[in-house]
Amino acid sequence: MVHFLNKLIGIKEGEEEEVAAGSGEGGLERDSDSASAGKGGEKEKGWLDENYEGQLSVDVYGTESEVVVVSTIAGVKPEDIDIAINNDMLTIRGQRSQEKEDSVSDHYYQECYWGGFSRSIILPVEVEADKVSASLKNGVLVVRLPRARKSKSISVRVKEE
Repeated sequence: MVHFLNKLIGIKEGEEEEVAAGSGEGGLERDSDSASAGKGGEKEKGWLDENYEGQLSVDVYGTESEVVVVSTIAGVKPEDIDIAINNDMLTIRGQRSQEKEDSVSDHYYQECYWGGFSRSIILPVEVEADKVSASLKNGVLVVRLPRARKSKSISVRVKEE
């Protein structure tokens, strides 16, 4: 059974144990040693591969009137971000381009992620998709999704014919 929070952060059924075993102090760990693996090692290729798509870290919280998604997305222009809502799923996609100023012969550390990224989030409540807004300020993306109005229960009278 996939719990709501696991859906929210993108963990699929059966991965819970794998994530729990790989986390240090109860938190989720990413493959943080992939950039520091020895040259030519298998782990080094992962997110440095040009076809790899990075995953955004997000905070998702709710207020009385809306669901809010916040993500640090520094170095990305608003026109390079695509936000889509499909049923109960919010998807954020984008591209972070690296400006090459120097000719690099060797990286001593490479921890910054450059390239395409995306994140899909299952929304915890129904939202009014046509009223969603997004803003980018100081490298922080904020997506505001107004909660859908609660539908009224209507009583229907049955007539005998």
